[in-house]
Amino acid sequence: MAEEKKLMKGNEAIAEAAIRAGCRAYFGYPITPQNELTAYMAKHMLARKRTFIQAESEVAAINMVYGAAATGARTMTSSSSPGMSLKQEGISYLSGADLPAVLVNVARSGPGLGGISPGQADYFQATRGGGHGDYYHLVLAPKSVQEAADLTYEAFDLADKWRMPAMILADGLIGQMMEGVVLPSERDPASLPKKAWAAGQGGELRHITSCILDPKELEASVKARFQRYEEIKAQEVRFEEINVEKAELIFVAYGTSSRVALGAVEKAKELGLELGLFRPISLWPFPYARLAELAAQGKRFLSIEMSMGQMVEDVRLAVGSNYAGKGTTRVDFFGRCGGVIPSEEEVLAEAQRLLAGRARS
Repeated sequence: MAEEKKLMKGNEAIAEAAIRAGCRAYFGYPITPQNELTAYMAKHMLARKRTFIQAESEVAAINMVYGAAATGARTMTSSSSPGMSLKQEGISYLSGADLPAVLVNVARSGPGLGGISPGQADYFQATRGGGHGDYYHLVLAPKSVQEAADLTYEAFDLADKWRMPAMILADGLIGQMMEGVVLPSERDPASLPKKAWAAGQGGELRHITSCILDPKELEASVKARFQRYEEIKAQEVRFEEINVEKAELIFVAYGTSSRVALGAVEKAKELGLELGLFRPISLWPFPYARLAELAAQGKRFLSIEMSMGQMVEDVRLAVGSNYAGKGTTRVDFFGRCGGVIPSEEEVLAEAQRLLAGRARS
C-alpha cells in the first residue's frame, strides 16, 4: 500500500528521504535557509541511534564526512552558499579519494554574505567542481519538494554506484516551501551495497587518501577517474521537456526558475503562442546532446536563471552559440539576482520581445 502524501517543507523532506535512503551519519553546521534540515536530522537521526554531529564549523563537518565515507557508511552534509564555499577543499579531497557522499546546497543569494533569499548563482561552483584540482561530482537540481525528496534518496545510490560525491542543488525557496510529498520507502540495510574497498572491511588495513606523490601515478589516477566520468555522461543525464516540438522558442531553466518558466509557457498558450520548456535535472552531467538535437531542428533558446547568467554558458556550449548569444543557434538570457525571483509575466514578455524581433528581422 502506497504511503499517504504528507505536507512537508523541502528541507525536512530532504532530511527524511536521506534517513530512509540509509544515511548513517550526518555532519553539519547551521546556516539559513537550510537550518530546518539540520534540526530535523538532529531529532530523527539520534532517535534512530544514528550519528548526528553539529560540527564546530563547515570545514570540520566536511572532514567528518570524509572520515565516515571512508568507513563505507552512507553519509551526508548540508549547507547554504557561503557554507558550501568553506566545504570545497574537503569536497575535492572526497573526490580525489573516490569516496561517496551526499552534499546538499540550499542556495541563497550572493556573492559574499549576500542575503537569505533564494538564488542560483552557485551553478558554476557546483558544476565545475568548486575546489582545487581536476574533478567533477554529480549535481541534481529538484524543482519541487517531491523531487527534492526523490533526488536525495537517489543521490545516495548514485554516489555509491560511481564512488563520488553527489550534490543536491536546491535553493532557499524549495527548502522553505511546503508541498505535498509521498516519501520513498525505508531501505533495508541488508540491501545496501557492500563496500569491500572501505576502511575496516574484512579486517584488512586500508589507506584511503587522495595523496599520490608520484606524478605519473597521480596522472594515471586522474585519467582513470575521467574515464569514469565519460561513463557517467553516457548513463546519468536527466532532463524534462515540455512542448519543445511545437515551440520555436524554448526556455531552459532548472529548479525554481523552471516553475516560473512553466507558468509562462502556460500563459503563452492562452494567447495562442507556443513556447517550450527544457529543464535540466542533472546539471552535471549536463544534457548537451539533447540541446544540440533541438538546435539542429532550428529552435531558439532563452535561459531563465536567478543569477546574472551561469547555466546559459552551458546552453551556448551545447548548441554552438558564441558568448554574445549569436552563432549557429541563438541563445538569449533573462535573469534576476539578489534574491529576486523572476515572474511569469516578465519571462513571457521577454519571450514575446525576442519573437517580435525575429519577425521584424
